[in-house]
Amino acid sequence: MKRRLFQLIIIYLLFVLIFVLQKPLFMLYYHHLFDDTTASQWFQVVWNGLPLDFSFAGYLTIIPGLLIIASVWTLNTLLKKIFQIYFLITAFFIASVFTLDIGLYDYWGFRLDSTPLFYFFSSPKDAFASVSFWMIALGFIVTLVYTAIIYLLLSFTPPNKDSLRIPFHRMNESIVLLLVTALLFIPIRGGFTVSTMNIGKVYFSENQRLNHAAINPCFSFIDSFARQTKFEEQYRFLEAEEADRLFAELIETNKTDSVPKLLNTIRPNIIMIVMESFSSHLMQSLGGEVAVAEQLDSIAGEGVLFTNFYANSFRTDRGLVSIFSGYPAQPTTSIMKYTRKTQSLPSIPKSLKAEGYNLYYYYGGDADFTNMRSYLVSMGIDNIVCDKNFPASQRLSKWGAHDDVVFDKLWDNLNNHQIKEPFLAMLQTSSSHEPFDVPYQKLDDPRLNAFAYTDECIGKFIKELKKSPFWNNTLVVLVPDHLGVYPYHITNESVERFQIPLIFAGGAVNEPKHIDTMGSQIDIAATLLAQLDIPHADFTFSKNLLNPSSPHFAFFTIPNFFGWVTPDNEVIYDCTSNTVITEKGENKELSLKKGQAFLQKLYDDIAKR
Repeated sequence: MKRRLFQLIIIYLLFVLIFVLQKPLFMLYYHHLFDDTTASQWFQVVWNGLPLDFSFAGYLTIIPGLLIIASVWTLNTLLKKIFQIYFLITAFFIASVFTLDIGLYDYWGFRLDSTPLFYFFSSPKDAFASVSFWMIALGFIVTLVYTAIIYLLLSFTPPNKDSLRIPFHRMNESIVLLLVTALLFIPIRGGFTVSTMNIGKVYFSENQRLNHAAINPCFSFIDSFARQTKFEEQYRFLEAEEADRLFAELIETNKTDSVPKLLNTIRPNIIMIVMESFSSHLMQSLGGEVAVAEQLDSIAGEGVLFTNFYANSFRTDRGLVSIFSGYPAQPTTSIMKYTRKTQSLPSIPKSLKAEGYNLYYYYGGDADFTNMRSYLVSMGIDNIVCDKNFPASQRLSKWGAHDDVVFDKLWDNLNNHQIKEPFLAMLQTSSSHEPFDVPYQKLDDPRLNAFAYTDECIGKFIKELKKSPFWNNTLVVLVPDHLGVYPYHITNESVERFQIPLIFAGGAVNEPKHIDTMGSQIDIAATLLAQLDIPHADFTFSKNLLNPSSPHFAFFTIPNFFGWVTPDNEVIYDCTSNTVITEKGENKELSLKKGQAFLQKLYDDIAKR
């Protein structure tokens, strides 16, 4: 019995050791983020991360425990083969998760969750478009080497005929081993308290980087799947009555005649340009860089520039739903995954189609990526131009066709009257995305150069449009799809990371103007439709930025936190550790509760769809 019990303990401790060693490896790889970390903090990362390590090691040890119990009754060579296969699969899983996690953290700023699988299965090509071939090859090699190391560590532990014998009291030994295996329930659950094991248990520092380093990526990855269902059980911050009361203060209910008119017509043609990864920090007119977004600065100077505007999330699939449906991004999932739910969402295209508008969508990449096509079709868009509509000679970007090619396609279709008035034409750019490889050279920094390239494409298109008969009756709406990837130093936990421009331009605009009212992408729907005298009551979460009676705030999410910004307060709340990361202003507690109520009601709404 002792030998089998010892084997079980060794297997469990080996899994724990593997997970423990991953933490300093992660910190060493990202040494530039942990330069100021003391030896004590390194130890705290490892120490505080142990609960998740113990928990996930417990999960992985259950099957070996059952196999060891089986060895009490038989030492058939098949048993050892099952052990070896299990350890090989487990080793590959641990190695793959760790390699993927360490590769993505620099891009996303949070530990691995189920998001990459959504992108991979919707379009493998686009999922890998952000990284070079050599990075993929290196990652694959690292995964294989790491798999081999883990497998070799574990391969000495399976029972065999040379080290074990069939015991005389098999039933007694089986019962004891079963009880010991059952004890794994304690580290798996995290003890006997009401609270079960969760990622928040490893948070120990005000420095979020240290908390992230303490997280077990395998636990984080598997745990995220549990948050893809049962939305009505997530984010229960407040009693239902209190959440309802606070939410009622956050939606647009008052109608007023004092809303200013930005447009000189209520039925303009509309072109919406969704700009990949742009931010306010690229525009000189918003206090950002000089000589990057010169065309946007010029367009904004002739149109309406919203100067206090925010993105709702960090990925395109979430951003598109925020822009077109006025629907807030979620911290644990993307509603675009769920066709049944997205088809019930309101949208700007749906509302305009009901008014006789013709709908067109232009994108140089794969329209099936992240389930985007089903969302577009559910909005009533039946004219979708994507990568398949461009010849191979024009699909020179990793994402498909470069932005200049897509803008040229839209312009040609306008010129050839293939787009029928009145129209809503939507164009989604992609070139200002990793790997920032563009057919243009203006700036030395590859990232800034890619933004300057897309900016130049926009400027060229607008100049051509100005010469056309469409200009006088056209509104051009320019907005990024999500938070910007520049400047480099801004973390996801910073409010300024989410600051983006919103521009209304075109001959349909009355006069140049700056609007300082605070808002975010979800407010575009109500604001635009109100300008067109089209009802927008079904856009529950969207509010008219020009309505002085509307509540003014910005809401944004990143896994797994939310931000709540008002003219008087800023709150960023970590939902994993249930702690406030950032708070500014006088009425912090009320601001936090309003943000919590907003998120709680959002998940109530998702559950009902």
